[in-house]
Amino acid sequence: MNSLTALQRNLLIALLFLSVMAILPLIVTQRYFLSQIIVFMIWASVAVQWNVLIGHAGVFSLAQMLIFAIGAYGLAMLNSYFDISPWAAMPLAGLIAALCAAFIGLACLRLGTAYVALLTFAISYMVFVLIITEATCYTNVGGGCQRFFGGTTGFSRLDDLGFRKLLRGQWMVGNFYVVLGVLAASLIAAISVIHGRLGLAFLALSDSRTYAISRGLNRTKFQLLAFVITAFFTGLTGAAYAAHFKSAGPSLFDFSLLMFVLAMVIVGGLKSTWGPLVGAAVMMVVVELAKDYGDIRNMIVGLVLVVFVVLLPSGFAGFSRKLLKRLTTSQN
Repeated sequence: MNSLTALQRNLLIALLFLSVMAILPLIVTQRYFLSQIIVFMIWASVAVQWNVLIGHAGVFSLAQMLIFAIGAYGLAMLNSYFDISPWAAMPLAGLIAALCAAFIGLACLRLGTAYVALLTFAISYMVFVLIITEATCYTNVGGGCQRFFGGTTGFSRLDDLGFRKLLRGQWMVGNFYVVLGVLAASLIAAISVIHGRLGLAFLALSDSRTYAISRGLNRTKFQLLAFVITAFFTGLTGAAYAAHFKSAGPSLFDFSLLMFVLAMVIVGGLKSTWGPLVGAAVMMVVVELAKDYGDIRNMIVGLVLVVFVVLLPSGFAGFSRKLLKRLTTSQN
């Protein structure tokens, strides 16, 4: 194990983790718990990519839920208007999200950190307002008014992935493995970035930006590359979300949802490899325990985020490293 590189070691851990996840449908037979695991995998995939962007690439973007929504809307519109199956629409939606991210990145990434956050949030809010205030409509097949971007109702009754006919009562198991495949691709890509050459470039820019730039590392170029890569997998995850729930709507732009996923990244620990997965699991449990408290649930999520930012800014990953270091030092 010690002879393995960091990349090989983390890929091996990922393989073990994904193998455990793959056998869960054999153990978890209740549909509700299986659906919650699917939701966990969706948000974990987004959190993993967001951590790469913020924690490693140093891009404090608040547009990740916009990118996620672009993936979901991309699949919905490709399926609704062009009758493209969800299987073919998922990778196409990921590419659309990556293309949109390239334009957003070109506009934002030359700015300072605070301005990147403000501008990406402003772009997200602008798109949200354009969608919910869309006035133009046309008559659809059923004779009703259908807005191009779905308006306030969004898209529903999309084609499913085909498992309802193939597996009948066990259709959710089929969806489970599709979402698991998306998580696997997202996780392996994140590990490859963090522990690969791109990750080394981010580390050099973080340790000494002036020296790294003097050695030929272009900060904007590498950050834009990270923005596009993370956007593809975030958009792909958004498309998987739409394929699973057969819908996509403006609720994906809710500020509470953005805070919920961001809390996963912060609670798990920025600049870590596995922190976002831990943070996603913790926040899913928190939300599940608080589901009977209505709007207070959002306040609880905010409280958890504040507590970790103030008391444990490095999250569970940083706390675990410090604890392990203390235990090792005390034993010596």
